[in-house]
Amino acid sequence: MALIDELAEKLAAETMEAMRKYGDDRLFMEVGNYIGTSSPSLQEAFMTACRLHMAEQRGRDFFEKRLRELDAKARKAAQSDASGDEA
Repeated sequence: MALIDELAEKLAAETMEAMRKYGDDRLFMEVGNYIGTSSPSLQEAFMTACRLHMAEQRGRDFFEKRLRELDAKARKAAQSDASGDEA
């Protein structure tokens, strides 16, 4: 991995953590704009890394929600089958 990607990823991961901790969902934009004044290349790599982190989190949230729904559906079906066996 190139130095620019390593630096961008490290800063993006730390920024995402701070965004979650403080509830500031636009912090990455501020950081990106600030670093863009001295390095547009780092800014681009940073913004890409941030978008990837956010997309992964959205995907994970969706996946976990669907798993809960599927689990609830499976438990309901199992209860229905169990009550049908008793009748």
